[in-house]
Order: sequence, then structure tokens, then C-alpha cells
Amino acid sequence: MKRVSYFLSIALMSVLVACGGSGSKEKGLPCPDESVPFVSEIVEATTVVPADGDTFPEYTIIERNQIDLNLFPKDANGAIVLFCGKTTFGWRGYNQDALPERWIIDEEEGALKFNGTGMGEGQQLNGGDIIFAHKFRNFELSVDWKVSKGGNSGIFYLAQEIEGQPIYISAPESQVLDNENHPDARLGIDGNRQSSSLYDMIPAKPQNANPFGEWNNTKIMVYKGTVVHFQNGVPVVEFHVWTPQWTEMLQNSKFSQEKWPLAFELLNNVGGPSREGYIGLQDHGDDVWFRNITIKILD
Repeated sequence: MKRVSYFLSIALMSVLVACGGSGSKEKGLPCPDESVPFVSEIVEATTVVPADGDTFPEYTIIERNQIDLNLFPKDANGAIVLFCGKTTFGWRGYNQDALPERWIIDEEEGALKFNGTGMGEGQQLNGGDIIFAHKFRNFELSVDWKVSKGGNSGIFYLAQEIEGQPIYISAPESQVLDNENHPDARLGIDGNRQSSSLYDMIPAKPQNANPFGEWNNTKIMVYKGTVVHFQNGVPVVEFHVWTPQWTEMLQNSKFSQEKWPLAFELLNNVGGPSREGYIGLQDHGDDVWFRNITIKILD
């Protein structure tokens, strides 16, 4: 393939501003230093042109400046606090320069909440998926979450920003779901669309999610190609990216080369050349809450 790069110097002139509210009811995690505002700016756009024989279409990768992790404190276990319950500093919309209005702080829960639109895949009415504005390579991510009745969402990792494309075209997804009431739980194969599954590829087993309205914890470990999903303290999924087995799984999913050539190209090379990417949270149109979001870097 051929890569064509060009640089942009225009700041988007937006700031990931803080939102007031009370802290987490669980931990009272420390919050970031917001004395230096973070301005989201596109610094590079790389257009990938398919070579002869490639089946995927041309696409453009957007690179933006990343937030300084030194602004974010660590918890008692040495993990960086990405969301403390009081501020959305460091978070913005996927392929956007600011946080979509439907993502708010639920002061009672100390949680980052998406106010559902009831519109299925979402992404409408001032919504959209969100990302933390820094890329990670080897890490252990921990997120507490709960959903409304029939709720659906997801946690993405190793995501790239692809112009005009959804986040899941380049990022694996740990499913967030009300297994009892959302029809997606009965679709796919062998439960591979239920909570904490690698969406549409590997079912989470044992399936130990708490029901809607109750808190769950998801941990995702990524280390040199090995990926493990934990749900409520139990390992439920393990796989290895950048391997023939990973390619085979993609070919047997909705992201196959035949069904979705661009998704196959991006996911087969997940994380891009640097093998790193963004953490993301999904707007799937339903009410969902996230809190106590921390990440331990394993590099």
C-alpha cells in the first residue's frame, strides 16, 4: 500500500473543559491537574492508498496531539486515574474536538453517563462515541459500568481515528450489555455478543455479569499482543492479536475481508504501525454509566 501524509497546523480551538460534580461513591479517586488547558489539534492526516491487489478502499488516519499523562494522578495501586468522578478533563468525542453534550457527570453516582437517545447505534442528537486523548500500548484498564434495562454499550481499545468511519472499524470491543433484556445477547455465536465478550468473536466464559442497574467491573489487559478480558474479577476471554489465529477469527466474523474489507484491514493490523491506540466508550443509544476508570501502563 502507499501512504501519503500531510500536516495541518490549524488548531480546532476547543478545550476539553472540566465539569463539576461530586466524587465517586466508591473510592473518591484523586483528580487531574487542570491548570493547563488541553487544546485538541489535528497534527497529521495520513491517507492510505491501496496497492494493486488490495481489496480495501482508500482511507485517512487522523492524528491529534495527545494529553500529558503527568497531569493525571495515580491511585493507591499505581494506576493512572482517567476518570475520577468529578471531571471529564482528557475526554473528547471520537473524531471530534470536544465531548458530546449527551455525555455528562452523574453527580449521585460519581459516574460518566451517556444520556440515551433510544436510537439504536446512537451517534445522533449531540451524542457519539468518546475517547481518552492519549494512546496506550501495553496496559491494564479497569472500568466499572452499569446499564439501563435493555442497555447496550462497549469499551474499545487500541482504536485509531479514521476519517468518516466508526470507532469499531479499527478497535476490538469488550461488550457492555444487559444480557437478559437486549436481543444482541441471543445473536452471534455461542454468546459472543454478551457482556465482556470480544464482540462477535469470542464469548465471555463464565458469563458472570450482574443484571441491569447493578455495577460490574471490566478489566482489559493488553501486553505484547496478548489480550485478556476480566469480568467481576474473573478472566473470561483471552486471545492474541497479530497472529494467524487472530486473522482467522476476523475472517469468521462480521469483520471479514469479504464482508467488510476496510474493517478487516484495520483490525488485522490493530493498533497501526506503532501498535497502540485510544481507549473508547460507546454511544449505542442507551443509558449507560462508567466510573472508577484507571489504567496501569505495562511498558
